[in-house]
Amino acid sequence: MESSDAQRSRDGSQKRSAIDLIMNQIRRKTSFTERRQKPVGFLFRPGENNDRKNGGIPEMKESDNSEGKNTESENTDSVDTEVGSVVGWGRVKQFVEKLGKKPDSQTLSLSHCDLTATDVLELATLLTFLTQLEELDLSWNDLVGGSLKALTFHLQHVGKLRGLRLCGCRLTAQDLTALGESLDSVPLLEIVDLSWNAGVGGAGLRSLTSQLRYGCMIRELRLVDCQLTDADIKALGQALPLMTNLEDLDLSCNRIATGGVRELFSSLNAAHGLRSLTLHMCGLEQDDLCILGEALQFFPTLQRLDLSANKGASGGLAKMTKSLAQMTHLSGLDIHLCCLTEEDAIALVQVIPSLSALKELDVSSNKKIGDCLQSLLSVLPLPVTRRLLLNNCGLSADSYQALGSAVPSLSQLERLNVSWSKSVGGNLKLLLGGLPCTSCKLQDLRLSSCDLTTEDVLHLASASKRGVLSQVKRLDLSYNGGVGDSGWVALFGEGAGGLRALEELDVSLRPSSSPPPASPWLPALLEAVATLPSLAHVALQHWVLRQDERDKLENIMSKKRHAGM
Repeated sequence: MESSDAQRSRDGSQKRSAIDLIMNQIRRKTSFTERRQKPVGFLFRPGENNDRKNGGIPEMKESDNSEGKNTESENTDSVDTEVGSVVGWGRVKQFVEKLGKKPDSQTLSLSHCDLTATDVLELATLLTFLTQLEELDLSWNDLVGGSLKALTFHLQHVGKLRGLRLCGCRLTAQDLTALGESLDSVPLLEIVDLSWNAGVGGAGLRSLTSQLRYGCMIRELRLVDCQLTDADIKALGQALPLMTNLEDLDLSCNRIATGGVRELFSSLNAAHGLRSLTLHMCGLEQDDLCILGEALQFFPTLQRLDLSANKGASGGLAKMTKSLAQMTHLSGLDIHLCCLTEEDAIALVQVIPSLSALKELDVSSNKKIGDCLQSLLSVLPLPVTRRLLLNNCGLSADSYQALGSAVPSLSQLERLNVSWSKSVGGNLKLLLGGLPCTSCKLQDLRLSSCDLTTEDVLHLASASKRGVLSQVKRLDLSYNGGVGDSGWVALFGEGAGGLRALEELDVSLRPSSSPPPASPWLPALLEAVATLPSLAHVALQHWVLRQDERDKLENIMSKKRHAGM
């Protein structure tokens, strides 16, 4: 029988902690290294060894002892560093998982985590263990505002940081000052997103931009809805010459006065590498577009221009087409909801032939486009067009016919939106018939409020069976109350097999005092939801579902969510 001492020894070895195992491994490596070291005499030629014996070369005993001490010190430091790293990463994991997120040494996303000031302070102390961190997202945590300095003080530990997102954090001017003072600690920072922080406006932005250095690496700057004032725009304009690497600037939802527009655009000529400029809902007017047109000559590399939701700019597009025609690299143009006039629409048709690289065009919510769509389609580079958004454009029967005729040429089309176009109802076959069966790249199809009929949805089911919709991820069929039960049964039954990539489905109805029941076709939908691997969102608003039917749908969706975790 084994002795009690042997038994206790084996039990003790089984209970050793992870730290003990790590220390043991390090000791074994150290011992192995020491065993491999050769005697000092082997480093000398025989003659030199003899000289040592004869006293010609004095023995360096003090030096040897000192070297041994240094080796021992280095090994101890290495052990401390490795063990500290293991313990530190354990603290990081515990902190991140406590917030319901997954730890990642390179990308840390803590958005919507209800972080407190204490959490921010704890995160700051953990940065020393995140030396490989490249992306940090703390967006939509209200209490980050006012406590950011505790974090920025430790940014020197994450010198590889490339992206910092602080959207909706209620940042204060003091936060921005602290962020500006820490910019030297993160020299590789490329992405700064401070959107939806009202505190950025009102001289807060200057606290940040005044700390920028010439040639800084910032490539993407987003300041959406920051309540920027004329003084802020001026400060930004003065900082733009320093940001020589700037490629993407987003100032959406900040009302920019004409004076600010002139200040901004006159400074943008220093941003020679600018590729994307977004001025969505900035209150631009006709004169502002004229100023922008003059500045466009300095943007030879501009690839995306967004002037959407600037209703006051109506009539201004016609005044900047001469400059717009020089933008030969422009691949995306968004001018939706700009109240384009007939003159604007004609000017657009004239300038499109010069935009040979154009792949994305959004002219939605401009009624005048419907009158000239046929002319517009005749000049668009259809074979390379990827996104075509024509929703709420007042498409007539003739313009819809022109679109149907153009579809076979749209071989690279990924997104098509013709929602709120009544001319589609009863004629969906015209649109679907031109799509290729095997090589269709369509990923997003939106047909909301198109007066679709049962026959239209039957054609959609047939197209799905042929493989036309095999790449579609988002399908919007909402607000089409004229579709009968047989149409939905066909789409979610025999047509579901052709929707393998579907992620989002919307078949909601308009609010009604007497909404119809979904029972006749819901079993087909439930079976489709269960079998379609990527489907994660289903909208059925204003349909009547029994409680047991709701429970079944929720149960299926819950299982899919857990399976995807």
